Amino acid sequence: MSTVDVKALGKVAVLMGGDSAERPVSLMSGEGVLKALRAQGVDAHPFDPSERELGELKREGFARCFIALHGRHGEDGTVQGALELLGIPYTGSGVMASSVAMDKVMTKRVWLAEGLPTPRWRRLSTEERTREAVREVPDALGLPLIVKPAREGSSFGVTKVQGYSGMEEAVTLAAQYDPDVLCEEFIDGDEVTCPVLGEGEASAALPVIRIQAPDGNYDFEHKYYSDDTRYLCPCGLPEAEEREIQRLAVAAYRALGCRGWGRADLMIRASDRKPFLLEMNTAPGMTGHSLVPQSARAVGISYEELCLRLLAAASLDSTPATRT
Repeated sequence: MSTVDVKALGKVAVLMGGDSAERPVSLMSGEGVLKALRAQGVDAHPFDPSERELGELKREGFARCFIALHGRHGEDGTVQGALELLGIPYTGSGVMASSVAMDKVMTKRVWLAEGLPTPRWRRLSTEERTREAVREVPDALGLPLIVKPAREGSSFGVTKVQGYSGMEEAVTLAAQYDPDVLCEEFIDGDEVTCPVLGEGEASAALPVIRIQAPDGNYDFEHKYYSDDTRYLCPCGLPEAEEREIQRLAVAAYRALGCRGWGRADLMIRASDRKPFLLEMNTAPGMTGHSLVPQSARAVGISYEELCLRLLAAASLDSTPATRT
């Protein structure tokens, strides 16, 4: 059971909704978190930044925020920066880690600098998306390959390209969500995810979840609405493999400077069982289909307990002594 002093948490805003493509998912996450916190006696209230000005948080006396926003203006460092200026502690990673993790290209650059494995890739900016450049990507990365927006989540704008003829359409779709398009080597094998809790040297991995989606297509529908996707936790991988996935997830989390919580998504190449890091989620979903609660449950942490732990760990990049 939790030893958190609920009264000491003060008035809490659950930030949910927002104006990103992931608004519907955020509303589901937020409703779940709000219900869980209220059930434990927390003075929690819903707050939608797309409908209310963030300055109202200060004026209405909110002491801390649980960020249940996803995507742009939710986990990209912007709302975190606003809360820093307001001096209101919030859940999850700070401004820099949130911003870098949201940008899949920058994330890869950090991981590669740290010697962490990630699939080969090409970035296509607006200026670089000539017909010739787009057609050259399969020559560099092989087929099939993945095309996705550099800064988006929940599988929006993602295409698995099987042949040269599919490149133009895939790049056009991804570009509707972000000016930078990420083309990534396709890793054929097991899809896994691993949550991490904590900060710095105290951060630790939760159990790995293996994802089995119909036809290997873990898209938006299969993530949030379908009951056909299977989530295996225990993951059923050899113990040494699961330990290596957990080690990589923690290393990836620390390399980006994450705190509070996060979830690393990886692929394990079938041919040699080598794991590759795909991305880091700094404001993971908390819906009925979400993965962090499932993993936490496997080690005896209930959804309600998880929400309370994350809220109790809310903090700021800057300490009160250094803020003006």
